[in-house]
Amino acid sequence: MRAVGIVCEYNPFHRGHQYLIETCRDRLGSDAAVVCAMSGDFVQRGEAALFDKFTRAEAACRAGADLVLELPLPWCLSSAEGFASGAVAMLTALGCEYLAFGSESGDGETLRKLAAYLLSSDALTDIRRRMGADASLSFARARQISAQEALGDAALFLNSPNDILGVEYLKAIKISGADMKPLIVRREDGGHDSRGEGAFCSAMQLREMILGGTDPAPYIPAEAMAVYRSAMEAGKIRDDRLLETALLSRLYFVKPEAFDRLPDAGGGAGRRLFKALLNGGGTDQIIAAASSKRLTAARMRRMLYCAALGLCAEDTKGVPPCLRVLAADEKGRALLRERGADSPIPVLTKPAAVRALGGRAERIFTLGADAHNLYSLGQRSRAGMHPDADWRRNPTIVKNDEKT
Repeated sequence: MRAVGIVCEYNPFHRGHQYLIETCRDRLGSDAAVVCAMSGDFVQRGEAALFDKFTRAEAACRAGADLVLELPLPWCLSSAEGFASGAVAMLTALGCEYLAFGSESGDGETLRKLAAYLLSSDALTDIRRRMGADASLSFARARQISAQEALGDAALFLNSPNDILGVEYLKAIKISGADMKPLIVRREDGGHDSRGEGAFCSAMQLREMILGGTDPAPYIPAEAMAVYRSAMEAGKIRDDRLLETALLSRLYFVKPEAFDRLPDAGGGAGRRLFKALLNGGGTDQIIAAASSKRLTAARMRRMLYCAALGLCAEDTKGVPPCLRVLAADEKGRALLRERGADSPIPVLTKPAAVRALGGRAERIFTLGADAHNLYSLGQRSRAGMHPDADWRRNPTIVKNDEKT
């Protein structure tokens, strides 16, 4: 059985995501297993997902994916580079022969050229030099200028979110030495967090529609939409006001020195965030006060959640210590039987099994379980909420006759 990996957030799953899965099967054959490394309750842009990880995993599995694994919290709340490297390590561990991703350009040759340049010592030296010479220059801007001078118009791809992630996936494959081929699909929707037209609609626009009371059904596969409707009817959807209160209540108990140990807190960023917190206000005000030309709002949002959830820089090092299964169909379960025992990263189908692993695996899992508790406080309904819910939840198993 061949397997293709997809790195995703599915926030929420939509027809563009389904198109990518269908394209993988068109190119690799209908028997190929689609394995998704999906963000948990919090996502890379530094916010809570619209629906919890279990709901999103089930929706994805019913609408086309075969196996959904949870990308652990430290890699969810990481830079694009950390996000990509953690997910690629997970998919490599299960022996995925291909890594599929959407791209605004669809130009694999140029993406590979950019990845190779950004991994070179010349690029790293030049980016550091530029940032050292101009204290207001962000890493992303310094990278853009450096790539522009070295590669010309190819650097324009670094203005497109999915092309940026594509470059990071290619870098992660190269760094890890993974025997994985990229399968690049040109996006047919409006792009990541943009406004689409026609049959496709971006995840950002869908979130706005759902929270605003507009029916998103035309843009979401029916099988996924049924899962989301059930969640909404049960009040299992993010409420930003509730979540902000829960988030701030945790932040007020974080010690000042903990901000210096946060992921990506170098250059005084951690202490700057703590001072912004002391100034009061809601999360938007805190982020605005902490941000600067070099310290982007996205970076500060991720750090703010890391502080509230107890993460430190040490947690982001290396590769994820376990592969937690959130949802699987029959093909996904067959893949686990075929490859799970040989995976260099242990596979968890029951949460309690992480206790036998102990050490770092148990710490990372516990961080994710605590994050799920915070996420639950930000949902509209308290019905059925338990403080150890993450420890009780086994994977959702989807039968083939329940799928698309």
